[in-house]
Amino acid sequence: MTQRLEPGTAAPDFSLLDQDGNRVALADLRGQKVVLYFYPAAMTPGCTTQACDFRDSISSLQGAGYRVIGVSRDEPPKLAQFRERDGLTFTLLSDPDHAVHSAYGVWGEKMNYGKVVEGVIRSTFVLSENGSVELALYNVKATGHVARIRKLLGIDD
Repeated sequence: MTQRLEPGTAAPDFSLLDQDGNRVALADLRGQKVVLYFYPAAMTPGCTTQACDFRDSISSLQGAGYRVIGVSRDEPPKLAQFRERDGLTFTLLSDPDHAVHSAYGVWGEKMNYGKVVEGVIRSTFVLSENGSVELALYNVKATGHVARIRKLLGIDD
């Protein structure tokens, strides 16, 4: 298991391709508040529920100054298909070798149907304008998670 991030620490740098094949780096996001969430796989039931929940809450999050970005191991063409299929209005990043997942402590052992497996630990981070971690939420549930984030951040509908 990789080490988990704590609030107040610097968010690990990254440079990944988005759903359109454009490079997005953490350094490019300085000056913005970011909700960075890691999910196991595009177009699976839980991940679709979570992504659509972010989509449906995007105006309140953006209104409070937050940019939402999802990260998975899926390649850009699959992310583009996911974005198009579900009308997602935020950036999806591809981390196929799970290097960024590991840097954020979201790759490791987890329980799946009663078995210990290695994989993505569904997690969300809120990053400040200067790139530090404000919130680090590990092992989150797909359903109801966005409402919890909004509550923690004091964002109303």
